[in-house]
Amino acid sequence: MRGGDRTVELRRALSSDAEAAAGVWLRSFAAALPGVVRPRSDDEVRDHFRHVLIPVRETWVAEAGGDVVGVMVLDGEELDQLYLAPEWRGHGIGDRFVALAKERSPGGLALWTFRVNAPAHRFYERHGFAPVEWTDGSGNEEREPDVRYVWRP
Repeated sequence: MRGGDRTVELRRALSSDAEAAAGVWLRSFAAALPGVVRPRSDDEVRDHFRHVLIPVRETWVAEAGGDVVGVMVLDGEELDQLYLAPEWRGHGIGDRFVALAKERSPGGLALWTFRVNAPAHRFYERHGFAPVEWTDGSGNEEREPDVRYVWRP
């Protein structure tokens, strides 16, 4: 897959990717969800990637020209995180991440996304996910209403 003139490779994240992966998450969250209040500081997000997501969860990155441009975190059948650098949206990386997630969890996947994130709803529905639960946000750190999506083969 090429974005501009650079090939994009999906690979398992290494501990050395923590800073770059957290940077993608921070920039993507700010661009996609400007009205959602983050409960964690930038440094806490970086620490979470460094000490939890990369060493404990199944974390993948998309790399282009030596730069991390996307991140996906799987936790069993849970698609826990999927974020792309804003300038890399629309290049098919998200599609490739979802295909990889389905390959890694062939029995099905589930995820949460915020209700205000209509582009994410369209994206996941296009990939066969269906909304199954809506909440008022009292169960998430952001206290933001969200939607549970499930994909079953």
